Amino acid sequence: MSISAKDMESIRLRYLEVDTSNVADVLDNMNLLQQGLAADFGPYPETCKRMAGWAYTIRGQMSPYPQGGDKDKMEACQGLSPGEISVWSGNGEGICYFGELIALGMKERGCVGALLDGGIRDVRWIGEHQFPVFARYKTSVQSIGRWKVNACQVPVYMRGHDGGNVIVRPGDFILADEDGAIVIPVEHVESVLLESERLTAIEKNIRKEIASGLTLAEALKKYGHV
Repeated sequence: MSISAKDMESIRLRYLEVDTSNVADVLDNMNLLQQGLAADFGPYPETCKRMAGWAYTIRGQMSPYPQGGDKDKMEACQGLSPGEISVWSGNGEGICYFGELIALGMKERGCVGALLDGGIRDVRWIGEHQFPVFARYKTSVQSIGRWKVNACQVPVYMRGHDGGNVIVRPGDFILADEDGAIVIPVEHVESVLLESERLTAIEKNIRKEIASGLTLAEALKKYGHV
C-alpha cells in the first residue's frame, strides 16, 4: 500500500484524536479480532497519555555476550524515520530493551514513540524529554550482555490481549492511550480511521445531549448504540 509522506503524517495526527476503544470496536466489526495488545502494556512515565505512528520493528532475544554494547541495536535505531514508532519484540524478561540515551537518539530521527514487549528504564529522564513509551514493565537491569537485537524491519510477535500473539509488520499502524495499545494493519488504516472518527463524533454529541438533560436511553435512541 502506497501512502505519500504528507498523507502519512495527516493520518497519524488524525489518529491522535480518536480513542483506542473506538478503534478496537471498529476492528471487531471488521472481524479483525486479534489486534489488541496485552493489558500490561502501559505508559512510561504515566504522564505519557497517547502515541500514534507507523511501526518500525526491532527484534531481539536473550543471548549472553561480552560487555561493550550492542552494535546491531544501534544500527537498527539508525533506520528510523519521522512519524515512526519503534516496536520492540523479543523474549527478554526482567531486563530493559533501552533507556534514556537510545530514546534521545530515536527522537533525534523523528521517531514519535516506542512500544516494547519488554522493559524500559530511565523513566524519569525519558519523561523529561517528552518521548512517549508504552512498555510491559520497568527495570534498572540493562540488556547489555543479556539480550541482543538480531533483526529489524521484519514481522514480529507482540503479546496479545487474550494471551496469544499479535503480528506487527513494518508499516502497520500503532495507537496507544490510557486504555491500552492496538495494532491497525496498514491495508485497513484509512477505513478504520474514517469509521473511528464517525464513532468519535457520535459519542461527542451524546455527551453534549446528556449534559443538556437528555437521558442516556433517549440519547441512544436518537444516535444509536455505539
